[in-house]
Amino acid sequence: MCELFAMSSRNPVAVTYSLDEFSKNGSKLRHNRDGWGIALACDHDAFLVKEAKPAKDSPWVRFIADNPIKTTLAIAHVRYATRGQHTMENTHPFRRILNRSTHLFAHNGTLDGIETMTDAEALSFLPIGDTDSELAFCTLLSRLKPFYDDNGTPSLDIRFEVFRKLCEDMKLLGSSNFLYHDGEILFVHAHKRIYEEAGQHVGPKPPGLQIKKCWSCSTQKEVSCPGLKIDMPDQQTVLVASLPLDDQGWEALDEGTILALKAGEIVKQA
Repeated sequence: MCELFAMSSRNPVAVTYSLDEFSKNGSKLRHNRDGWGIALACDHDAFLVKEAKPAKDSPWVRFIADNPIKTTLAIAHVRYATRGQHTMENTHPFRRILNRSTHLFAHNGTLDGIETMTDAEALSFLPIGDTDSELAFCTLLSRLKPFYDDNGTPSLDIRFEVFRKLCEDMKLLGSSNFLYHDGEILFVHAHKRIYEEAGQHVGPKPPGLQIKKCWSCSTQKEVSCPGLKIDMPDQQTVLVASLPLDDQGWEALDEGTILALKAGEIVKQA
């Protein structure tokens, strides 16, 4: 199964990430070995590293693990392929440019029939690969593009509503846990995911994502689990993950929850 992780912080924090170890947290059966990627935002751009192969074989993973990078926004994904070949273009997070900003997207789930509900000729952005996830991303950006004009970025309310409508459409097709960053706001949709119980896959069922609001964790200066460490001298940080990463302060997001996060704060919710 796929594993998702995101972080939004008021000030830059150091993220040490070892994708192979992290993926073991949510998959004892170790099926999520079809690719990995991590994006670390920097102003209106992002440092993106991803590979279409197991993280355990990658020197890039070791480099990231040994060299913490400070950022206010991180999105990471470990892939278990249900649609599309094991190729770079099918590996999350996906990246596109809109309104001179880097937009990032990662998805956990399977969207059966998305091709039939999407008019490819109407898309302003086209997929490079053949995953349902990238097609959902291109659909989102194509719906957003008309609201961007010479005056710059549309209001948060407009962007939130477009994202909300996409989530409503996509969850009719299957599990739709989304992480989307538009260069300013991290949008989150929690739906359902596959779980492992008694050595078998069950579901999909909620919760699809978990959240930790670290500005309420006054005594915790770091979050650490196998494969992940976040140093948090600033206590305005929000973490989102497929499963809790430690035993302090995580909450399951209700099915259908949509969040907009900026600088470690929830600025809008539905």
